[in-house]
Amino acid sequence: MDQAHTAPDSLATPRSLVAPASFAVRIADAELEPEPLDPEQIISGTPEVTGKVLWESADGKQIRGIWQITPGVVTDTEASELFVVISGRATIEVAGGDTLEVGPGDACVLREGDRTTWTVHETLRKAYQISL
Repeated sequence: MDQAHTAPDSLATPRSLVAPASFAVRIADAELEPEPLDPEQIISGTPEVTGKVLWESADGKQIRGIWQITPGVVTDTEASELFVVISGRATIEVAGGDTLEVGPGDACVLREGDRTTWTVHETLRKAYQISL
């Protein structure tokens, strides 16, 4: 990737940086780091999670990044999040709410505290914004 399409290397440690005002990242090709799941979250399969924080506010309450999960079924308790699916497909069941089918190009909003079950059909990669 050429430099015009990547975030600066300093974004690997977002809490201690003063990020540039603007940058671009090629989400589909970004290298991600392992983010192990709590084994209690896994219902079936052997899903693996990877991700990369691209930016975090100084107070840690706003986070933007890339996240990926391989096929399987997992549970989660959500933060307030907006994400856009880059690739892959999943069904997200919200306890006491709707069942969401998401795939490439879909935007999804999850509310803080939503208890979800993710059935990942194809490795899913998303770009996200989380508010804590």
